[in-house]
Amino acid sequence: MVNKSKTKTTVITQTGVMLALLIILQAVTKPAGTIVTGSCVNAVLAMTALCVGLAGGLIVAAVSPFFAFILGIGPAFLPLTPMIAIGNMVFVTVMWLLYDRAGKGVLNKALTWAAAALAKFAALYLLIVKGVCKMMPLPEPQVQMFSTMFSFPQLITAAIGGASAIYIATLMKRAMR
Repeated sequence: MVNKSKTKTTVITQTGVMLALLIILQAVTKPAGTIVTGSCVNAVLAMTALCVGLAGGLIVAAVSPFFAFILGIGPAFLPLTPMIAIGNMVFVTVMWLLYDRAGKGVLNKALTWAAAALAKFAALYLLIVKGVCKMMPLPEPQVQMFSTMFSFPQLITAAIGGASAIYIATLMKRAMR
């Protein structure tokens, strides 16, 4: 889906637009809860990777959790923020790597977003639940909260966001022909 002949200025501009969209969506959907906000964030992350490219996707993926922290959307525990950025970057990378290689079939595209969602889920679960929560002296209620937040809800929001992005990318690709 990514146009290989884009200029640096175009990539920078499109990355900035996607980052602005992501920040606005985080702020606007915050009252709707984690599933809505997380799904919107993952959709923008995937769309950035699919439409702008890997570099733009990685930038938005890395910066997003820091804005969520500042806006009070993510957990109010700064050491988790870089871990969330890594999870986002895994999601974007898998989406970018597999999308064009998956072929045109709906099943192939579904496998792409499923693989990206599973990869993000696994990264966050390992980094936060099995890493940070085990290594840092956190109170048990906080460990339970983080273990819940960074397990299956992440899989669900990544799956919804990835599926939405692939659907939108397919429509955009048709419209651009």
